[in-house]
Amino acid sequence: MRSAPGKPGFLTDVNMQLLLFGGKGGVGKTTAAAATALHLASLYPEKSLLLVSTDPAHSLGDSLAGTAPPANLQVMELDAQAYLTDFKEKNRQRLMEIASRGTFLDEEDINRFLELSLPGMDELMAFLEISRWVKEETYSGIIMDTAPTGHTLRLMAMPDLIRKWLEALDALLAKHRYMKKLFQGSYQRDDLDNFIEGLAASVKEMEKLLKDHKRCRFIPVMLAETLSIEETMDLVRELRGLSIGVVDVVVNRLYPESPCLLCRHIRNRQLQELARIFSESVFSKLRLWGVPMYPEEIRGMEALRSFWAGLTKLAPSPEGEDLLSLPPVLPRVDAPSPLPPPGAAMLVFAGKGGVGKTTLACATALHMARAYTGKRILLFSADPAHSLADCLNMPVGPEPKPVAPGLWVMEVDANADFIALKNQYRREIAQFLKRIMPNLDLTFDREVMERIMDLSPPGIDELMALAAMMDYLAPKNYDLLVLDAAPTGHLIRLLELPEIIEDWLKAVFGIFLKYRKIFQLPGITQRLVGISKDLKRLRAILRDPSRTALSAVSILTEMSFAETTDLLAACGRLEIPVPGLFLNMATPAGPDPLCASLFRRESAVRIKFAAGFPTIRQTVVYHQSDPRGIENLEALGQILYQ
Repeated sequence: MRSAPGKPGFLTDVNMQLLLFGGKGGVGKTTAAAATALHLASLYPEKSLLLVSTDPAHSLGDSLAGTAPPANLQVMELDAQAYLTDFKEKNRQRLMEIASRGTFLDEEDINRFLELSLPGMDELMAFLEISRWVKEETYSGIIMDTAPTGHTLRLMAMPDLIRKWLEALDALLAKHRYMKKLFQGSYQRDDLDNFIEGLAASVKEMEKLLKDHKRCRFIPVMLAETLSIEETMDLVRELRGLSIGVVDVVVNRLYPESPCLLCRHIRNRQLQELARIFSESVFSKLRLWGVPMYPEEIRGMEALRSFWAGLTKLAPSPEGEDLLSLPPVLPRVDAPSPLPPPGAAMLVFAGKGGVGKTTLACATALHMARAYTGKRILLFSADPAHSLADCLNMPVGPEPKPVAPGLWVMEVDANADFIALKNQYRREIAQFLKRIMPNLDLTFDREVMERIMDLSPPGIDELMALAAMMDYLAPKNYDLLVLDAAPTGHLIRLLELPEIIEDWLKAVFGIFLKYRKIFQLPGITQRLVGISKDLKRLRAILRDPSRTALSAVSILTEMSFAETTDLLAACGRLEIPVPGLFLNMATPAGPDPLCASLFRRESAVRIKFAAGFPTIRQTVVYHQSDPRGIENLEALGQILYQ
């Protein structure tokens, strides 16, 4: 890992107004964001800075460990829901009047749809507020700690979502404008037109900010690991597609040279991955910066201030030793977990990003397929940023693919399924209107009815996809589903959505029933009935300890302990059983100074896990050579369970 002099622009550029740190979960985004904010606050004491988190599972408080920031730096874990509540309170009457002008719906119908269409837009409203702070120069600079990749990309693409929502509202006003012109000869713009135009201008301003490379920059943070590299490449491609500026990439936790066998394995694997990074065209015009693996966890003001001290600019270097020439570091566990019972219908692997959920889900699915011969098992991912293909080291698509005797795998394309649903709805609307009134142009009414699907709660696509997986269960197809879940904050939100989606479906069904002489859409009605049944079945299975087990996956750090605590609390609220906890990627005791230091700090966190969750079985999984590929995953699966 050769280094070159210099510093990245995000640590020195005084004109940058918005810095966004993002990437795969667990790579150190929060640490990098907090360390940057402290560095800039110290470098420019005359400037007013804001460090803000938009991750549903906030970690800034854990990163700062209760220490107070300098006077010129404000720290905020954004309460996105509060911004949405404020928006609804200020604009409820406007929204209802817009809807009443353009539809046959009554006040009760409109009120239900307005309530149900807004959940999920909370983060957008919060981001619009951040955009306003930039525009009004409330702060000299804002540093954002974003959610894991899949969730962040949805946020970055939010302008398109809100544009559809605004188009739906504008469609409701279009008929009113037309009728006014027709019968009064003219139309005078009023408060409602100004409201939609103002909101559209705010969204446009947000989009303009994100695309302004002189004011805004996105800094991907990654590890020199295959899964992290793959996800970062996807992230960079998406950001470029959205015209969001990316110049610097941070490669975190790089191991130093060492005689320790484990450290040598990790370092040489990192060197090979770095060589691959420099060979990828997507990174060719980017500057890569390396941060070392520190012996102590980076928490608190003093540690964060020193985070960038070891920063080096990376340049192509030799790949290091041949890993095949090194003795392997075999998988090892403490307190293997009991094998899930043969009658289980669903296993869920959940936790903070980057803790190894995908690896353990794959190893478990392979082991269960071997242990329970005759069973049909489906391993699938519901994470917007899929990792199954990289972990299994083979292509995986949206249809089940056999990977071993008794085991199939798939990565769910939630967005494609929901687009298909909306297209089906639009086709039926068009066919219905053509059938009942072939010679009458109902342009406005058709558009208003078509837009009902655009007023669905964001997140419905992923939840629908998860619910649709119930159709894969026996007696039709598979005996067991193994889910590689999205990172903690995203998963919790997803699991809390069924009630919102069920209410939305009830509202849609209520409209169809109430106006059955107008709405006659048998195909889409049948499809929505199916979704409702799938959701109820999903909720019932998730709450049944004889059929479902959620395995929480964590690593032995204070921040991961805090996030695991949040996950288990959410599972308690949702009545989802959590019989097991995997403490993954643990460092074994040894004479090497780095490993010895890591072992000491991890042992202290291990004691906290034991005290905090005494009723949950805890299995410690130690670092190993390379858990990717069928053979390595099968070897891991054999020792995970007793």
